[in-house]
Amino acid sequence: MRGHVTAAVTGTLALTLGLSACGSGSGSGSDGETLTVGATPTPAGEVLTYIKENLAQKEGLDLRITEFTDYVTPNTALQEGSLDANLYQHAPYLEDFNKSKKTELTPVTEVYLPPMGVYAKKTKDVTELPAGATVAVPNDTTNEGRALELLASKGVIGLKKGAGANATPEDITSNPKKLTIKPLEPAQLPRSLEDVEAAVINNNYALDAGLSPKKDAILLESPKDNPYNNVLAVKKGDQDDPRVKKLAELLTSPRVKQFIEDKYKGSVLPVETS
Repeated sequence: MRGHVTAAVTGTLALTLGLSACGSGSGSGSDGETLTVGATPTPAGEVLTYIKENLAQKEGLDLRITEFTDYVTPNTALQEGSLDANLYQHAPYLEDFNKSKKTELTPVTEVYLPPMGVYAKKTKDVTELPAGATVAVPNDTTNEGRALELLASKGVIGLKKGAGANATPEDITSNPKKLTIKPLEPAQLPRSLEDVEAAVINNNYALDAGLSPKKDAILLESPKDNPYNNVLAVKKGDQDDPRVKKLAELLTSPRVKQFIEDKYKGSVLPVETS
């Protein structure tokens, strides 16, 4: 995988992970045992906490939540068996991770869309970025491409046809404002706003930094035909674990949909289910 996303988990989180690994019954597929789920704090951790505190016990689900501050460790922990599932990533990222890290992880269900946004301190419209501006973007393969696609959607840059989610700065075919694209670790993007003219920030890190994607982004992804819904993921073969199935049902239930709508007010969008 191109780009080195920091696998930094705080000491407390690492300890929690260690405890989870000892007591989760991971990979057993046995109903009634603790289901240990990895998540970034916002919004995934908050959605799972709502389920844990309001819905899980009534459904006979013993849910344990382990939070991470990066995008790599939750997948390596899932592959190694110290997690039973995770919630924080979209399917293109998961597919790229499997290819680059030789893991065998699979999505179970889509849960919500955390729209990626462009943020700036001094500019109110992405088309008004000054000539020569520096724009920071995530440095992991799919989210970098996603960020470039977002910029291209407003004609700020042009991309090679078919580049899609794997687009890199080398795929830029037109750059009328002569923007400098600066890849950074996703967690650093909110802090980079002090040093760059704009940053394309993943939703969870924007929320963690006190930004409102709905109100503060100068450009926000459209939910229409958006492939970047976050998914509940498990190790291949665990899709039929009764605990996983129960969690998937709860994550897509009307009560959780209402919680997401009420709490995030358009900054995170629940996936519409039939």
